[in-house]
Amino acid sequence: MRRAAVFLALLLCLLWTGAQGEDGGGTGKKEGDFDIQGVKAAHDQSSSQTQMSTDVWAELKEIRDMAIEHRIKIQRLEQDNTDLLARVTASENKSTALEARMSSSEKEVEELQRENADRPQVAFSTGLTDAGSVGPFTTDITLKFSKVFTNIGQAYSPTTGIFTAPVRGVYYFRINAWEDSGQTWTGVELFHNDQRKMRFNDYNDGGGYVSASNVILLQLEKGDVVYIVLIGNYSIYDDSYNRTIFSGFLLYAL
Repeated sequence: MRRAAVFLALLLCLLWTGAQGEDGGGTGKKEGDFDIQGVKAAHDQSSSQTQMSTDVWAELKEIRDMAIEHRIKIQRLEQDNTDLLARVTASENKSTALEARMSSSEKEVEELQRENADRPQVAFSTGLTDAGSVGPFTTDITLKFSKVFTNIGQAYSPTTGIFTAPVRGVYYFRINAWEDSGQTWTGVELFHNDQRKMRFNDYNDGGGYVSASNVILLQLEKGDVVYIVLIGNYSIYDDSYNRTIFSGFLLYAL
């Protein structure tokens, strides 16, 4: 390419010199003579153009390299942006899932609160007496637990000693009996309506005190009654320490 440019410049100078010889015969130059100065100027101009072309190509190469480098950086930034967008999307999905779970939990809590608000609250806890020993009697008697500690729903009557179920459901009952008189039997029975559901007893041989306790779950209909009976010829003891107790509560309504 460079040689072609030099050849073209020389050819133009020769043509220009020939034209000058035809028009200016008084100069003393003959036809066909070479203008040495014109050739030198054309050569210098060609060299300058060649150097300029080299500089331009160098600048173009530098610009191309910079463009390639910038394109690579842009591609990396685009990849980083894609990764960041994916992470943000994943975080948003997790946040949405957590919000859904929270909303579901809130609804469950509200539902439980409504159920608890609608469910009857029934619970009682009582002690027998502060007078000490009760009995023995020749026949079975219903024990009247006169010390009422808790009576939510007023289902237990300290006057009769009877618990009356206010709603149909499953109920929990616990009885604890104590006796510290020597050479005596102690024992009680738990009745559901007229049916004996639980009995326990123990003998005090005079070595101190005896105690016994038991728990039972009963399904009751509304109006069913539960009470404790002292077995005939048995005795039981209680004082301010509340050693003999009767308690119960509604587990859940049916």
